[in-house]
Amino acid sequence: MKTDLEMVRLAFRAEATELLANLERDFLVLEDSGPGGAEGVLRSIHTLKGNALLMGFPEASEVAHTVEDLLARISQRAIPVTPAVVTLLLQGVDALRLQIGLSPTGEGRERLDVNELRRRLKQAASAGASPEPSPERDGGPSSERPPEAAAHAAPERTLRVGLDRLDRMLDLTGEIAIARGRLTAMLEKAGSYSAEQLLEAHREADHLYLDLQELVLRARMVPIGRAFQPFARTLHDLCAATGKLVRLELSGEEVEVDTTVVDLIRDPLTHLIRNAVDHGIELPSVRKQRGKNYLGTLRLRAFHDAGSIVVEVADDGAGLDRERIRERARALGLLGPNEERQDAELFQLIFVPGFSTAERITKLSGRGIGMDVVKANIEALRGTIAIESTAGAGTTFRMRLPLMLSIIEGFSVGVGEETYVLPLQSVLECVELPREEPRQGRTGVLGLRGQPLPWLRLREHFGVEGPAPERESVVVIHHGRGQAGLVVDTLFGQGQTVVKPLSKLFQHVPGVSGSAILGTGRVALILDVPTLFEKALRLPAPRLPEAPSPTDSP
Repeated sequence: MKTDLEMVRLAFRAEATELLANLERDFLVLEDSGPGGAEGVLRSIHTLKGNALLMGFPEASEVAHTVEDLLARISQRAIPVTPAVVTLLLQGVDALRLQIGLSPTGEGRERLDVNELRRRLKQAASAGASPEPSPERDGGPSSERPPEAAAHAAPERTLRVGLDRLDRMLDLTGEIAIARGRLTAMLEKAGSYSAEQLLEAHREADHLYLDLQELVLRARMVPIGRAFQPFARTLHDLCAATGKLVRLELSGEEVEVDTTVVDLIRDPLTHLIRNAVDHGIELPSVRKQRGKNYLGTLRLRAFHDAGSIVVEVADDGAGLDRERIRERARALGLLGPNEERQDAELFQLIFVPGFSTAERITKLSGRGIGMDVVKANIEALRGTIAIESTAGAGTTFRMRLPLMLSIIEGFSVGVGEETYVLPLQSVLECVELPREEPRQGRTGVLGLRGQPLPWLRLREHFGVEGPAPERESVVVIHHGRGQAGLVVDTLFGQGQTVVKPLSKLFQHVPGVSGSAILGTGRVALILDVPTLFEKALRLPAPRLPEAPSPTDSP
């Protein structure tokens, strides 16, 4: 059992996390808004200073006090708001995170020396300038890191929920209890009631349960802007490290998504933004030579589309070098000497572990160990990622993710005695497998309205035992490379599916993203359609007289 003080500290850390994120945002705005914006920030840092001292973090309180002094001088217009001053304030936020026991977010945080930073903050506040770090101390470890911070214990996950929603949940819980009691009493005297009356009582309880389920799921929905917010700081640090000038444009911050998606998408976004600044956007002098605005643009955009959320990371830089990617792919044996691929498929090779076209390794990228993490994390969220790039105009990474991770709309199919669930958003249509198609074999291609449709027979792929039925069905699926079909025995139809995570033993099985418990008590596997086709269905695209568009070809 946690002591009362530990519980209070957990609540303090949760509040401090949000407060420090807001301070970081306000400091970045300060450079544009001028000294007038410092007054509102002063109140926040003063609150944090007092709370930190009360919670037993005196070192954090001292850092907050020095930041407060510097802000007061800025508010009095005694110190100009320069990039150096803003950087110093941001480093103060990192120091506060470190002292409270949270993970700093800024570039170079591993070299943060809190003692040296406090000296520089005091000197800036007293002298009216931001001094350079002392060479003999910069980069040294902090000598005042408290035990709580050194442990970096993972903070308790919290989520703010409106009181009206909690009240409604409580009301529904009471109504469900009443409905359960009524149904139990009716079942105990089942002979006194007809089947229709019992079924009606069950439907009433089920309706209340579904209302509660929807309310709980809505409570988990948060604006994706929470994932976007830290990248203003990230971009500030990257520009300082690379000498590039980049502005950040955000749109769709109010789009709501499951809170777990917000947590897990931060790492992929971080890798994509670092690569966009390091490899994509050019230096100001180079951009002017190419007739571009010296100020680069990085866009983060989110929107709903067909039951999913789409997140785009776009830059107006140099774009992907198609020839260099192709040469590197051939050097690694990913492409044959004379093999050619369309751009959408060729660009996917940059997600292969160890793949990099960088001429030199920098602190930000170049080792080929970032983009594979991006794809792995997106697939772990049952999502997909696509790339569009135009030479000289920029690159767009488009991630499609589910809105919720705990419950999905699924389409169930049967193969032998086994049941598999497909995400409904991937299912386009169902057709009967033509009798002229082979009744055995793992893969094949059939014609669907004049277009080739490669198919994969699940019975053969998963080794399901038992005789195949005389009639088989093809579930037409949309995936990243176009369309493909899954040959199954039975179509059960759509319905809500509760996703259960796989054990560690099965987490790396390609083509399977989770499991579900059926009403019969049996377990059904939830298929990861993009990975399933990528790993199992490697067929050359057939050539027809009318060449299909890139989006239709597998």
